[in-house]
Amino acid sequence: MNFTVSFDAANGFSVSFGGSRLPATKRPGKGKSIIAFPSEYCMIDIETTGLSTRWDNIIEIGAIRYRDGVEIERFQTLVQPPAYDDGTYVDAYIETLTGITNEMLADAPTAADALPLFLDFLKNDIILGYNVSFDVNFLYDACERCLGKVLSNDYVDALRLARKICPDLPHHRLEDLDTHYAINHQHAHRTISDCEATEQVYRKLLADGIAKFGSEDGIIQAFRYSGHGNRTYGVKAADIIGDEGKAQPDCPIYQRHCCITGKLELYTRKEAMQLIADLGGINDDGVTK
Repeated sequence: MNFTVSFDAANGFSVSFGGSRLPATKRPGKGKSIIAFPSEYCMIDIETTGLSTRWDNIIEIGAIRYRDGVEIERFQTLVQPPAYDDGTYVDAYIETLTGITNEMLADAPTAADALPLFLDFLKNDIILGYNVSFDVNFLYDACERCLGKVLSNDYVDALRLARKICPDLPHHRLEDLDTHYAINHQHAHRTISDCEATEQVYRKLLADGIAKFGSEDGIIQAFRYSGHGNRTYGVKAADIIGDEGKAQPDCPIYQRHCCITGKLELYTRKEAMQLIADLGGINDDGVTK
């Protein structure tokens, strides 16, 4: 049976089995992923019960507003997700990973109560974060589901910057950049701590990017030249190593063989292959009979 996957940054993956297409998650009005260095932005991070926007829920939202590199104010709230059949909100793995316990969530506001407070804090700021498309998709879906509103803020993903500015690192998780830049990140997987660490990583990346490409505009131009029509086909599937911590077993491409053909508009070939590998897909260099 023929199996085809297509991807775009706004809506995600769409899948076709034998000519029957399974629709991608549509997020009309969602903000764009941009390469920019705004002086005013809101650093955000969320914690969730899992990796699936369809089946999992937000349990914490954190945000810090920055103006010219200076913190102005911060926002943090736990979010009570729907309870499981046994009355708990998170499993033991999530408790251990985040330190957020069922007892802490028992008195937390629900998403319907927490999200308006977050949106009031966020306002029209550009969003910045690490692997922030994950956070934005969760927040978009939660706002649409609970409030009937669309999250339309554009966003800058520091992960994209890290892959461009530090291409030789074997992995580009936040903890890898913490280690690379000797950043003391004591409370990983709590939102405010992750926001603070990402701000430090972002500043280091910006400094290294300017040193490497000459200016902020030089960094932006590097993305433009590699992302629109260039033929960086030299990358091999064997060169791409996925981040097991980001694998999504419910993703349509999980453990599926994927081969990229044609022109990519939003990503270099290497970046797209990295996305596939991080989600648990298997990159191939060509299509067999």
